[in-house]
Amino acid sequence: MFKRNWKHIDKIMITAAIVLVLISLCIIGSATHINKGAINYDFVVKQGVAFVVNFLMLLFFCNYDYTRLKRFAKPLYVINLLMLAAVMFFGTSALGAQRWIQIGPLTLQPSEFSKLIMIICLAALLADRGEKFDRWRSLIPVALFVGVPFLLVLKQPDLGTSLVFIAIAAGMLVVSRIKLSILRNIAVMGVLAAPIGWFFLKDYQKSRILVFLDPNADPFGAGYHIIQSKIAIGSGMLFGKGLFQGTQSQLNFLPENHTDFIFSVIGEELGFLGCLFILFLYFVLIYRTLLTAKECKDRFGILLATGILSMWTFEILVNVGMTCGIMPVTGIPLPFMSYGVSALTTNMMALGVVLNVYLRQESTIFL
Repeated sequence: MFKRNWKHIDKIMITAAIVLVLISLCIIGSATHINKGAINYDFVVKQGVAFVVNFLMLLFFCNYDYTRLKRFAKPLYVINLLMLAAVMFFGTSALGAQRWIQIGPLTLQPSEFSKLIMIICLAALLADRGEKFDRWRSLIPVALFVGVPFLLVLKQPDLGTSLVFIAIAAGMLVVSRIKLSILRNIAVMGVLAAPIGWFFLKDYQKSRILVFLDPNADPFGAGYHIIQSKIAIGSGMLFGKGLFQGTQSQLNFLPENHTDFIFSVIGEELGFLGCLFILFLYFVLIYRTLLTAKECKDRFGILLATGILSMWTFEILVNVGMTCGIMPVTGIPLPFMSYGVSALTTNMMALGVVLNVYLRQESTIFL
């Protein structure tokens, strides 16, 4: 079965993802090889081991019939809520947020796994609905379904992941035949409610929005990240300074250079052409996922592919935009690139689900 599936797998999609991970290992190594005054590659080793394990999980998801995931939707939803609730009581704190759970040597971030679980559960919920979403009251079950994990993640606080939930739900509702006027009205209401939401934000979240509007307002505080990121990307020019040669990343001027701001390291060391190549790989990944959703004949499969497509698209746009200074700073990682076992595991499993949807279609998808 594996040989037969591998013959018909979307090799373009899986190649794009693998190349992204391999490049990320090089960039993570460049950004972190000088740690506490000594040369080591601990981050690369951890991410590399996670990739090997996750690749085996990807193969499992490729061979596991995705339609069976539907029957596990309710238990998964309960597990998701329990994981997110556990963070409130047993989670560890870092950088002003309580988002992680320590299990032996592993530090896991449940909100990352929550994204894929939410896609599976919401796809199962929407697949069973035959009617169109043409009234406000028809959205109440969906709002409650997404709202509970949304609030649990927001409590951590993790505004970035909460916004990913909204992007996922919006994308899946569009293909669920929601009346576009309702979607438009929701967007308008969100914009009008934004000033009220300001009073519920944490101080550091307010600072991020203010420095997004004017980074120089606090150049040595909240605006430091984005200023250093723009310097790093701009200094790379066309061809970059070369791997392991970036000054902003190598001299630790650029904070979080292996996680949230890894794209800045790419811009500095690989230059504009390197950034274009990374964005091209993301385009291939998104395009093939879109084709998979378009050609799928099963409603549940369409929703799964659309949810994953929405998650990846939103995360790429926000993370890249953040490093370039056209989006506020958030904790959203760059898919397949940013360091993090939880994020990489979630994305590899999501890739396995999309490849499985592709494999089980009667017709072959071509460029």
